[in-house]
Amino acid sequence: MPTSPSSSAQAAREALAVRLSHLRRDAGLTGRELSARCGWHPAKTTRIQKGEAPPSDADIRAWCVACGAEDQAPDLIATARAVDSMYLEWRRLHKNGMRRAQEDWYARHEQTRMCRSYVSNAVPGFLQTPAYANALMQSITDFQGTPNDVTEAVAARVARSRFLYEGGHRFVVLMEEWVLRARIGDHDTMAGQLEHLRNVMPLPSLSLGIVPSTAQRIVWPLEAFYLFDGRQAAVETLTAEVNVTQPREVADYQKAFDGLSKMAVHGDRARTLIDSAVTALG
Repeated sequence: MPTSPSSSAQAAREALAVRLSHLRRDAGLTGRELSARCGWHPAKTTRIQKGEAPPSDADIRAWCVACGAEDQAPDLIATARAVDSMYLEWRRLHKNGMRRAQEDWYARHEQTRMCRSYVSNAVPGFLQTPAYANALMQSITDFQGTPNDVTEAVAARVARSRFLYEGGHRFVVLMEEWVLRARIGDHDTMAGQLEHLRNVMPLPSLSLGIVPSTAQRIVWPLEAFYLFDGRQAAVETLTAEVNVTQPREVADYQKAFDGLSKMAVHGDRARTLIDSAVTALG
């Protein structure tokens, strides 16, 4: 079984900590001596070197100055910022509401030509109706206890659908059948969402595959993830968005996507599953 999606981010933090530790040792400094030069408590140096406390830009500059390695500060700061963006807690992203995060996703899709999406929990944002997005985002806001700007966030999320109709963008979506039957919002909300899926299926920019609940699994159900042009994978967990850029890990997500694709049905068979979900609504 795979490790936690946050493990790669923690490994990157630890790698940064090792680089800083090597700088200190190359300068011939003990932890206490470096702490004295930086003007902070030795415990802070220990936490940074163990990867337990992420260093700020100012911390890295002070560390490099103390070690006589000012020229390495820009690269280390860039590395630290990249690590910081790998594991983003939703409550941190949504501290001022959800709109900003949705605008960031809009920009990500705008810059992507081929987006492969696997969803096991909800319809992907660019295929959501306003009513479905409103119900889902309201429940997320209530759960997280973050500021409520759902109306603005829904508008930003639904705006992504424009890329389905503009040239140069391609979406390949794999959806667990359970998503079709999970009640997000009331009866009319779900009915409208399912009807929308039926309507967009013929779009040349979209390939919609559904993994039947009866499929023989060759890849187990996973958390939702998105592949952007094969260069990055964004994984959605309960508490955070994990951005994976290491080529080996991105390749693993591509491999998982390929395996899930083999279990999915498309075209008329996928439409039959959507029709069945509509019927089950009653």
